[in-house]
Amino acid sequence: MSVAERSAPKGNKIYFLSDFHLGAPTFQDSLQRERLICRFLDQAAADAAEIFLMGDLFDFWYEYKKVVPKGHVRLLGKLASLSDAGITLHLFVGNHDMWLKDYFQKELGVHLYYDPVTIERNGQRLHIGHGDGLGPGDHGYKRLKHIFRNPLCQLLFGWLPPVFGLGIAEFFSRQSRAKTGAAEEVFRGAGSEWLIAYCNEQLKKESVDFFIFGHRHLPIDWELASTPSVVRYINLGDWIRYYSYAVLDGAQLSLHFFTDQQHKLISNRQNA
Repeated sequence: MSVAERSAPKGNKIYFLSDFHLGAPTFQDSLQRERLICRFLDQAAADAAEIFLMGDLFDFWYEYKKVVPKGHVRLLGKLASLSDAGITLHLFVGNHDMWLKDYFQKELGVHLYYDPVTIERNGQRLHIGHGDGLGPGDHGYKRLKHIFRNPLCQLLFGWLPPVFGLGIAEFFSRQSRAKTGAAEEVFRGAGSEWLIAYCNEQLKKESVDFFIFGHRHLPIDWELASTPSVVRYINLGDWIRYYSYAVLDGAQLSLHFFTDQQHKLISNRQNA
């Protein structure tokens, strides 16, 4: 799948950010994080043509037919104002909010994606997605993802009253975070990172200039190949610990930090 080139209605920069996990771990922590994200989006609005939200905006999200989860009104209102201002918004579903349906499309005018896509912007080919279930290994999660994506399973879950359904989902979300723990904070090395393996395999199938993913929760700028041209893998980090994001300005893609944490960037590039 590809998305055609778009003209910039306001600015000329394209922003990418991921993994807000709003709703976790506590209401107050989430609210503070949400306010910071909205402040960043206000800043980005000054020169943004497009904003790509790369998944896991929420720690859990499920859209019943006439019910959506309570809360997050600051972010939802901010996205609505950005869309109304003519900034094109894209949203990739993540593993924590994969049950997004049509609410964001109808209410906010957001373009919604369930799988990675390759797009072209400013003469650069970008292969982008949330990043879950890609590459080798993690077979248990991949089987679980097929179950969660199954329309019948979604229908059956939707029959549960929201108080029960959302309660069950929040429990499993907490269990998932407890299971991964500090493992998300460790870079395993290029030979053991499954998204780097996925990128290298994808390069055998198509020409790509940049791979951009979330999910990994680490800010990574990794050079995959230098011939015939430089190819880079960018992981966007998160807005729990790093407050990191990427910007495509012309043909130049760079990873930034909204707070002063540039020293936490993981990179094999001397000029990163």
